[in-house]
Amino acid sequence: MQPNPKPASENVPTSPDRGGVESFSANHTDEFVRLLTVSQSSLYGYIVSLLGDRTAAKDVLQEVNLTLWRKAGSFTPGTSFLAWGCKVAYFHVLSYRRRCGRDRLVFDDDVLAYFAERHALRIPEEDRRARLLSECLKKLPERQRSLVEARYLPGGSVQRIAEAERKQVGAISQMLFRIRETLMICVERGLKTEEAGL
Repeated sequence: MQPNPKPASENVPTSPDRGGVESFSANHTDEFVRLLTVSQSSLYGYIVSLLGDRTAAKDVLQEVNLTLWRKAGSFTPGTSFLAWGCKVAYFHVLSYRRRCGRDRLVFDDDVLAYFAERHALRIPEEDRRARLLSECLKKLPERQRSLVEARYLPGGSVQRIAEAERKQVGAISQMLFRIRETLMICVERGLKTEEAGL
């Protein structure tokens, strides 16, 4: 079973940078930004599982992020953002495979479709983690949340943030590392609380 993407919406332009962090048009809600941010590791893992190439997966993930950003208006709030993102990613992977030529492919299309279908079975658990991560992001101080969003939005990088903030790349990397640790602890605590039925 191959996933089907939602219909494309018109491109939604971003407005100019504000203090090193991209500002967003009215169509890009804070919740959409959080969903895009928290889905990054799951989308990357999904793409790696289909391509078997971490470097290529990073490139494809950037393309996927741009598509999700442009099609933000076609996402239906309340549905699974990760399922929607994986559908978009699936077709980007197919496109990447066509561009590279079949002689470089690790899997044929039937195997790729099988992996995609198997991954779809894991989405509810990943959605649970993404929901908890989104809740944990909301608890961060605004400055830390802005840093995370600036890093994981399309075009975001530690280098760009460092330049905008007039700080060393290493300093920004350290801040992001500490924030990720805080988020990981928060998510694990949330999982344990839910499993305990509290």
